[in-house]
Amino acid sequence: MADKPSKPQKVKARLPRGLADRGPAEIAATRHMVEAIRVVFERYGFEPVETPAIEYTDALGKFLPDQDRPNEGVFSFQDDDEQWLSLRYDLTAPLARYVAENFQNLALPYRSYRFGWVFRNEKPGPGRFRQFMQFDADTVGAASMVADAEMCMLAADTMEALGIPRGSYVVKVNNRKVLDGVMDQVHITPEKRLTTMRAIDKLDRLGIEGVKMLLGKGRKDESGDFTKGAELSDSQIAGIVAAITGTPGQTGDARGPGELELSEIATLMRSAGYDDRVRIDKTVVRGLEYYTGPVYEVELTFEIKDEKGRPVRFGSVGGGGRYDGLVSRFRGEPVPATGFSIGVSRLQAALTHLGKISGNPAPGPVVVTVFDRDRVADYQRMVSALRTANIRAELYLGNPKNNLGTQLKYADRRGAPCAIIQGGDEKARGEVQIKDLILGATLTDTKDREDYLKKQAEAQFAAKEDALIEAVRKLLARHKLI
Repeated sequence: MADKPSKPQKVKARLPRGLADRGPAEIAATRHMVEAIRVVFERYGFEPVETPAIEYTDALGKFLPDQDRPNEGVFSFQDDDEQWLSLRYDLTAPLARYVAENFQNLALPYRSYRFGWVFRNEKPGPGRFRQFMQFDADTVGAASMVADAEMCMLAADTMEALGIPRGSYVVKVNNRKVLDGVMDQVHITPEKRLTTMRAIDKLDRLGIEGVKMLLGKGRKDESGDFTKGAELSDSQIAGIVAAITGTPGQTGDARGPGELELSEIATLMRSAGYDDRVRIDKTVVRGLEYYTGPVYEVELTFEIKDEKGRPVRFGSVGGGGRYDGLVSRFRGEPVPATGFSIGVSRLQAALTHLGKISGNPAPGPVVVTVFDRDRVADYQRMVSALRTANIRAELYLGNPKNNLGTQLKYADRRGAPCAIIQGGDEKARGEVQIKDLILGATLTDTKDREDYLKKQAEAQFAAKEDALIEAVRKLLARHKLI
């Protein structure tokens, strides 16, 4: 007896950890946000540029998000010529490569913006994804603190353009030179400095006790995973904590270059009228090693409730700083640069909570139903006419045997504002029936009989076929969809 053919194994549909699918509502909200950000960035004179999502690993360098050695913290693979390639982990390192490669053809200072997806090979968690969107602005070739002050002004103006009111956000500024001075003071060795900075960068998420653990032996998180610490001495930890908490007399030489640069930025903020939105804050570090001077962070200050009713803050939604050594890696000469990056994905969650962008999907297309299967060409002409008039429209393409009720249920699921119906009788009269699905959805909530009958009459009405466009436009306008 012959063996029965084995049943093909189904592939399990599953999403990798730390990644998320996005639907129409979220995509529309992102588009709205990106456009608002773009308008502000271009008002400041920045121009667009795009770089690929994949770079040579050595071009990204050792400045990785969570680890101090190449290929950790990023997704990497080898090409067929055995060259190592990596998905970009931010938009700054690729920009440095682009500027170095096109240096002779760029007008300096070079002001550019770009947005796109970046990728982090990190442990995912609540609100922490392996793929997320950033929107950056950078000025390359300007050593003046005016360029850094302008980044802080840009950050503030962008928040307000997105609908975040003054007082609900703050732009915090520090200087890596100040922290370098503190680390010199407490004698932290070079190999421990990056781990120290990354520990401090987690202050807003873990609090001062969590930072102390990471400055010491290490910390175990809620899942039981252990993160090795910087293994500083008690006196070194005390010196760092004093510096970031602002203990008087413990923050290093006030005449140092970092303090002088911060003072200059503060003066510029006052003269430009931004001092109520931008403030000096010694706790700001930024976790990437390539920052060399001022660093800034945009923090949302309002609280929300989590699923258990506990107050939480969105915290940082953007940041940046000066990175005078990043382009120099390629050119072997000093090239000053500074930039600011918005975490679009994180900020979008905050704006949705504030009600500044809708979490609801946009209205679907007008659906032209197929009442008579032999007249599909007539229905397609209606669809084409609607599209030519810039009205979203589609022809019902489901099973042609489906009755009108099934087609209208489909239109409802598509979020269609209305459906177009034309049977033989309507065709003979040169008419179409227009069913207002938005108004029809309210009928079940209408208690008053007269009001119900009035709405019922308005929810489906006849229009001349040659006046279809005008009738649909009036319906869309009544519902404020155009």
